[in-house]
Amino acid sequence: MTVDNAKSQMRKGMLEYCIMLLLSEKAYYTSDIIKRLKEANLLVVEGTLYPLLTRLKNDGLLSYEWQESTQGPPRKYYVLTDEGHKMLEQLDAAWSELEDTVHNLKNRRLLIEN
Repeated sequence: MTVDNAKSQMRKGMLEYCIMLLLSEKAYYTSDIIKRLKEANLLVVEGTLYPLLTRLKNDGLLSYEWQESTQGPPRKYYVLTDEGHKMLEQLDAAWSELEDTVHNLKNRRLLIEN
């Protein structure tokens, strides 16, 4: 396993959670989601994002609304459903547990090394 491969696997595991965090703020158009993730140093391409958004929608965690655009046809804006907000709360708790675990293990390693 290479570091790049490991980083890629970590990103894939976090992507769904990160998208849901964004959509908990407000409704976003796909290119806005990509832009916000890029600003957060998480690079995602449309070919990865669209299937994930479709799956989250099919799971009842997202819905979408059409909004008129001044630059062409109406755009599909994604938003969390009530079920999506509940799932996000559970993911927040799971993330906190993982964060604590990693923090504890890293601190333990540092103590052993010193």
